[in-house]
Amino acid sequence: MTSIPVLSSIEPLAAETDLWFVDIWGVMHNGVRPYTAAVAACEAFRAKGGTVLLVSNAPRPHDSVIRQLDSIGVSGDAYDAVLSSGDVSRSLIEGWAGRPMLHIGPERDLPIFVGLGSQPGADVEEAEVVVCTGLFDDETETPADYGDRLGRLHARGVPMICANPDQRVERGGRLIYCAGAIASAYEALGGRVQYAGKPYRPIYDLALAAGAKMRGGDVPKERVFAIGDGVATDILGASQFGIRSVFVASGVHVRIGESLSEASSRLFASTGVSQPVGVMGELAW
Repeated sequence: MTSIPVLSSIEPLAAETDLWFVDIWGVMHNGVRPYTAAVAACEAFRAKGGTVLLVSNAPRPHDSVIRQLDSIGVSGDAYDAVLSSGDVSRSLIEGWAGRPMLHIGPERDLPIFVGLGSQPGADVEEAEVVVCTGLFDDETETPADYGDRLGRLHARGVPMICANPDQRVERGGRLIYCAGAIASAYEALGGRVQYAGKPYRPIYDLALAAGAKMRGGDVPKERVFAIGDGVATDILGASQFGIRSVFVASGVHVRIGESLSEASSRLFASTGVSQPVGVMGELAW
């Protein structure tokens, strides 16, 4: 495996690109506060004529994600638009309109269902589909708390829509479980899961189309960068879509006391994922 360059600045690579797909949680903020260097880097790229599309596995529509960005303090000058897995999930949920639906996830994710002709309210024994946006209480629960519920759903052959493929994210220095961890547990039982968001192609097709619209013309893939902290989401998705990536080594993947070069060597030695063109401790200009 070729050693992945450790970068202190994204600026030298910025001239090679027109469009960035930037992950939000773990790159732009940690769920509590913004990463000021990352915000400044995106602002600088835009000032040079670049376009920044924040591409998130948040299981809510993009307008809800923008409100969260505002509340955390991520400047609107740092990005041109937001695309979320919640946006992609809505097209999957719409196909189940009018049928009994169970929602696994916190109340804050309910905007994903607005205007789709179906509200979740079915229980485990009634549901024909389950939509997972996360854990009910991600501060205290783990996927193990859902074993009985998932087992009963699987016994009835209920399919799952996973609105956030992330397994875990970092919130204020702590790692918390996401919908992807519940979906993985369901698949381990033999359950059927449809995923929305990264690393799956539909969100990248939408992102590239949105970028082309904002820039007034097609953007060649070689002029696109994906920047993210998820190996199995951001980096894998970019690899499969045929675009280059920069890995931001957040606490989700880096072990205590491990250097960036050590972490990248370990993470990309056996993943089968095309290597990112660089690794950074944080996105910075």
